[in-house]
Amino acid sequence: MNKTQLRRYAKLLAKTGVNVKKGQWVIVQAELDQPEFVEMVVEELYRAGAGKVTVEWSHQNLLGIHYKYQKQAVLEKFEQWEIAKLEHRVEELPAMLYLESEDPDGLKGIDQEKFTAVRSARTKVIKPYRDQMENKYQWCIAAVPGKAWARKVFPDLKLGNTGVDALWDAILTASRADGPDPVREWHRHNDELGARCDRLNRMKLVALEYKASNGTNFRVGLIENSSFCGGMEETIAGYPFNPNIPSEEIFISPKAGEAEGIVYSSKPLSYQGELIENFSVRFENGRVVEVKAEKNQALLEKMVAMDEGASMLGECALIPFDSPINNAGILFYNTLFDENASCHLALGRGFNECVRGYENMTLEELRAAGINDSLIHVDFMIGTKDLDIVGITKSGDRIQIFKDGNWAF
Repeated sequence: MNKTQLRRYAKLLAKTGVNVKKGQWVIVQAELDQPEFVEMVVEELYRAGAGKVTVEWSHQNLLGIHYKYQKQAVLEKFEQWEIAKLEHRVEELPAMLYLESEDPDGLKGIDQEKFTAVRSARTKVIKPYRDQMENKYQWCIAAVPGKAWARKVFPDLKLGNTGVDALWDAILTASRADGPDPVREWHRHNDELGARCDRLNRMKLVALEYKASNGTNFRVGLIENSSFCGGMEETIAGYPFNPNIPSEEIFISPKAGEAEGIVYSSKPLSYQGELIENFSVRFENGRVVEVKAEKNQALLEKMVAMDEGASMLGECALIPFDSPINNAGILFYNTLFDENASCHLALGRGFNECVRGYENMTLEELRAAGINDSLIHVDFMIGTKDLDIVGITKSGDRIQIFKDGNWAF
């Protein structure tokens, strides 16, 4: 790959993604696939003003080995040093940069009962610390290619650098990082997303209705005094950052407990290292009452039963079918990219920042307003070329939001 372009991508993640503050601590979490690029990112973070950068490496294959040989009680246990680490992060509020490169099928065959139980137990310990940090620090999820991921996306290419280079090209293009000045391009992109949010928010919608020829027929209620968001976000203190690169979405957190009907997936869902394919989710009284899937239905059933909030919605995201990622014709088998190809929903935890004045509200007040709470937040894709979405106002007016998969305005 062209190292100059990779350097521009690294700069984008440092300056526009996490938008590091002068003297700030930054934690980079990465797999072992692209150590040279991680070096670039670390250097760009320092150039952008970081005071300290810590890299936390992981390896998906090792995780599978741990689950094979360690007892469940050992996997679930939090050591005191791990608790101290969480407490330190709450105090210091480091910026977080996550570089994804895992194999979408990398945990195929793992004991999912054990994996789900361990994940649930550990997340319950982590969640109170995460809640204390919510909306107080910058974070960004981006991607670099791994060999196994590249083989999944481009199975007809030869093994080795050919497939990896092809995935690099796809990642940079989707991330708007393939040009001479990605930082400037993202400034323009954020302005466009912000203008679209402003227009939607002026409509003061109370519900959204979805319909498509694949059977999707669904209505979801919205929280009073809530807002559509997209692109650049801000911490409570008003410091800007971009949580997802790429991002094409405009999103809102719907009102927990107000959803009726059925939605059908339009792309596979990579969850816990396995793929759930060709599935549907049916809601009654705001909760999932039935799921069906051609592949990994049991895994989907476990997901929606993770906790009380896992069966309710935390996000509705609007992305035109005629999007750069979808038009590329590539199925990434990775939620970060596939969710930005067309419209998606998310089960589980909602976003506090979607409620106006959230910074002056307690978590209890936000939950009472309708922001869903859960151990999970799992996006799944529902966008199709004939998806229609209608917004309902408080007075009952109906406004066409999407027509034939794309924006109606």
